[in-house]
Amino acid sequence: MEYTLENEYLTVKVSTTGGVLTSIRSRDGLEYLWQGDPTYWANQAPLLFPICGSIRDNQAIVGDNKETKMKRHGIVRGKEFSCEQQSRHSITMAIVSDDEMTEQFPYAAKLAVTYTLDGHSVIQKFTVENLEEEETMPFFVGGHPAFNCPIVAGDDYTDYYVEFEKEETCSVPEQLTETGLLNLQNRTDFLKGTKRLPLSFDLFAKDAITFDELQSRSVKLASDKHAHSVQIDFAEFPYLILWTTANKGPFLAIEPWLGLSTCSDEGDQFEEKRNVQFAAPGESRSYSFTITVS
Repeated sequence: MEYTLENEYLTVKVSTTGGVLTSIRSRDGLEYLWQGDPTYWANQAPLLFPICGSIRDNQAIVGDNKETKMKRHGIVRGKEFSCEQQSRHSITMAIVSDDEMTEQFPYAAKLAVTYTLDGHSVIQKFTVENLEEEETMPFFVGGHPAFNCPIVAGDDYTDYYVEFEKEETCSVPEQLTETGLLNLQNRTDFLKGTKRLPLSFDLFAKDAITFDELQSRSVKLASDKHAHSVQIDFAEFPYLILWTTANKGPFLAIEPWLGLSTCSDEGDQFEEKRNVQFAAPGESRSYSFTITVS
């Protein structure tokens, strides 16, 4: 089922399937969100929980020697969410662990995502609640929204660039495409004193670009040919991933993550992963990022 949010600038649609955004459209009809095409990638903006990326061999040890088995990006993609609240400008989708979910991740948890319209922006807030009575729960959350690129029909992919909030000099770790893991010991110098990354499909020939050293907490997908753009502000998320498919998908995913795929210097204890978050029994933790279109 789809729900619609509207204000004077935007019409936004959200689905109970996966609890995800399915459309961000300006009042003049311009669609910003990738609409999904199985030729390239059938998804649009999946929610990542309780991992971002992959864990080694899709399994890890968690808590008191328990096992978690999860595929890439976790356990809620494609699951049916319920609508907890809706107004004209805001909606909250939520899901509580069922048997299938707890078999993969052995904690009782609730994930809620609230989408709120604010002018030309959509604020996406994750709220993770630990429903366990005694155990502290480790977790990650992340966003995976993909945007049409080109935004305007008739443009080329290479007409676009990603503009960083700050001048950046950084390297990126090697993506191990067969496993989805990261080799932090093998890094490539990537940005050198620049705020702008020109887009090309060659950037994604070996999968995603993982930024784990960025100073910027805001990035923009834009073109010099017109004023249309998509900006992501992600102050509460330490990592940013850019991605499109190797077969030249006409979109760019701009993904704020709390965590990373298992790294080459990490073991298989879930709680020892970089930037792991913890929720005490009965505790809720919230994290937000903002999508602004023009």
